[in-house]
Amino acid sequence: MNSVYTHHQAAHCESGVTSNLLRGAGLPVSEAMAFGIGSGLFFTHIPFVKVMGLPLTSYRSMPGGIFKKTCKRLGVPFAYHKFRDPLHGRRALDEFAAAGRAVGVRSNIFWLPYIPEQFRFQFNAHNLVVYGQEGADYQVSDPVMENVTLCPPHAMSKARFSKGVLAPKGLLFFPLVEANAVIGDERLLLAVRQGVRETANRMSSPVFFAGVSGIRYLSRKMRRWPSQLDAETVKLYLANVVRMQEEIGTGGAGFRFLYAAFLQEAGEKLHQPALLTAARDLTDAGNVWREFATLAAKFCKDRLQEPYGRIPDLLLDISAREAAVFKNLRRQYH
Repeated sequence: MNSVYTHHQAAHCESGVTSNLLRGAGLPVSEAMAFGIGSGLFFTHIPFVKVMGLPLTSYRSMPGGIFKKTCKRLGVPFAYHKFRDPLHGRRALDEFAAAGRAVGVRSNIFWLPYIPEQFRFQFNAHNLVVYGQEGADYQVSDPVMENVTLCPPHAMSKARFSKGVLAPKGLLFFPLVEANAVIGDERLLLAVRQGVRETANRMSSPVFFAGVSGIRYLSRKMRRWPSQLDAETVKLYLANVVRMQEEIGTGGAGFRFLYAAFLQEAGEKLHQPALLTAARDLTDAGNVWREFATLAAKFCKDRLQEPYGRIPDLLLDISAREAAVFKNLRRQYH
């Protein structure tokens, strides 16, 4: 397989692909730095918007933003191509693969045959890297997989041109970096400040279903579910919140730990004590997210020994912790 590109497994697909592409171009940007500079952290709960019949709960920013914002904030030019015609899209990917250029690909994870069947679902915003070809098959570096793999052309085309919400439209993206490019500390500090400022502002949003307000809103809604819904629907709603938290990408707790890793790395590299403090406090919030998921899972399996009200109470605890973290970051990086 390709000897230039190096695969690194990651916690989340878009931040992992962004990091892998930048590393492949000679810029040592970790996944955590890509996630933080690209403002990947968010929260929203919108019950009047349904996904597969269930209220929308999301723990991250809109797909595509991490790669674009990371590159822009680091001063890295990039290419971003969509295709109307699947044939043109396949030809473009073939040309890049034949030339040995690693490119980011957006896909529907359901149609990727190398993904274990139990983890496939209809999701149009899964990112991976194609870095070459072996015969007719594409050489794939999927950051959620431990090792590189192969994907046949017909499956890749089906995944790239899947229809529906967030249809990928054959998207290909990659950085355009000159040899020996370097990101200086001044540019890195600016990128970190921009990333932190946007995330802190969004998490402090006054909109009732977004940021820490959204976490409080979900707590209120969750507390009312037993009186408004039948028992099985309560379990279904609660299980969906946990699934979005722990299985889709890295979710609530995982994203908090990943963002805390960004704050830790940036704080150490740039000598910013405020970021180190925020890293510690956000890690604590991530631990409470994990506790919330554990109690919610026990409830769904009829194994909860505590009152149901303890579950929404934990969300209030989380919202208070995160409100303090992002209030302090807004003050430092306004």
